[in-house]
Amino acid sequence: MQSAPPSIVGELNERSREIFREIVETFVQTGEPVGSRTLSRRLPQPLSPATIRNVMADLEDMGLLHSPHSSAGRLPSEAGLRLFVDGLLQIGEISDEDRVAIESQCAGQGTNLNQMLNEATAVMSGLAGCAGLVAAPKTDRPLKHVEFVNLGDGRALVVLINADGIVENRLIDLPVGTPPSALIAAGNYLNTRLVGRSVETALGDITREIEERRTQIDSITARLVEAGLATWVGERNAGALIVKGQAHLLDDIAALSDLERVRSLYEALETQELVLRLLDLTSSGEGVQIFIGSENTLFDMTGCSLVVAPISDNTRSVVGAIGVIGPTRINYARIIPIVDYTAKVVGRLVGGTGADIEA
Repeated sequence: MQSAPPSIVGELNERSREIFREIVETFVQTGEPVGSRTLSRRLPQPLSPATIRNVMADLEDMGLLHSPHSSAGRLPSEAGLRLFVDGLLQIGEISDEDRVAIESQCAGQGTNLNQMLNEATAVMSGLAGCAGLVAAPKTDRPLKHVEFVNLGDGRALVVLINADGIVENRLIDLPVGTPPSALIAAGNYLNTRLVGRSVETALGDITREIEERRTQIDSITARLVEAGLATWVGERNAGALIVKGQAHLLDDIAALSDLERVRSLYEALETQELVLRLLDLTSSGEGVQIFIGSENTLFDMTGCSLVVAPISDNTRSVVGAIGVIGPTRINYARIIPIVDYTAKVVGRLVGGTGADIEA
């Protein structure tokens, strides 16, 4: 997380800090410019509107405030929000209610990785009141079991369980005329060659063996094996990007420019490249990272803030990223601990350690 320049922090006396803090907190609550008369009523120490205006002018000269139009009201600039987050924000611990909601929603979905990531993103989005997103790279864990399940109507579910007990599945179309025995044979074939290895490392050997022994392997079974592997590797190589709660992005729309901002953000969220870029952001630092407005290289044209944390497994390797995105006036004090705790819960479940989580 970037830090505000120490020189700027040191230049603020107690009065300036109090006025600046009140402007930012009012902005977070209302999204509206704050005037001197409003501040004179809200500040714990009585100050005249004239005194407050002088302080506000100084803060504007320092680049911490700006005026959106000719009125006397002021808003925090991106630099001001950065100063507030880094130097003045008081972050509390996650509430018991939020903790329970995150734990129960994630763990309640069993060991299916996709379900767990979806639920984690959804519950975090709901608690934060922002769009939630999670990026997970391809996984390369050894496998423990492979199975093909006939769903009828010419479709089957390919189920893979890795060494950590995480279950992933994909739908495939069955070759015409596939008998139940072919599904069993395909599962047995893959189990003898995949167990203890990852799909990626075993793929080449299996492909070569099928080519060399095609006459000895039932053609339908061979096609099932190839279809299952192709589906799995294709999706895992791309990584997973899950976005939930996009409707929250519409909550603050007050003008056509806001609608354009949200449209640009929707377009950014639709690109798969976002997975790798999110992972790059989180792999460069530990814990929650905050990107405000143009600081955010992912969404720099949208005027939004991104609060994101790495997902680390039991070996402390970064295996994903999870966070929320919303307007720059999001409630940082509440959202930061929510994102941090959700990342830890997901990391524990992905890592399969079962260890307790410290808030």
